[in-house]
Amino acid sequence: MLAAVQAFHDKHRFRETGGEELTYRVALMAEELGEISACVSKGKPKAELAEEVADLLILVMGTAIAAEFDLNAAFWEKMEKLMQRRSRMVNGRIRVSEFKD
Repeated sequence: MLAAVQAFHDKHRFRETGGEELTYRVALMAEELGEISACVSKGKPKAELAEEVADLLILVMGTAIAAEFDLNAAFWEKMEKLMQRRSRMVNGRIRVSEFKD
């Protein structure tokens, strides 16, 4: 998947044309979260939700490319930390966080 996103960036020359500017990418991710929210809150078909989540995933991978960090390594480092955390019910829903008692 990461190679496909890299090819997309290369095809459209994102690095040379502002497509890898991080503030811009954050705005695009916020826009996609809004579209995901609309899918959920309006009960749109799962296919539409899947497409919007895929858009966000592509943007996340592209942000790793733009910021020049190893997303795979970052993922596994974070998962290791998350697996060590406690969970707690907060307002009737499970939450896994660094709780400060």
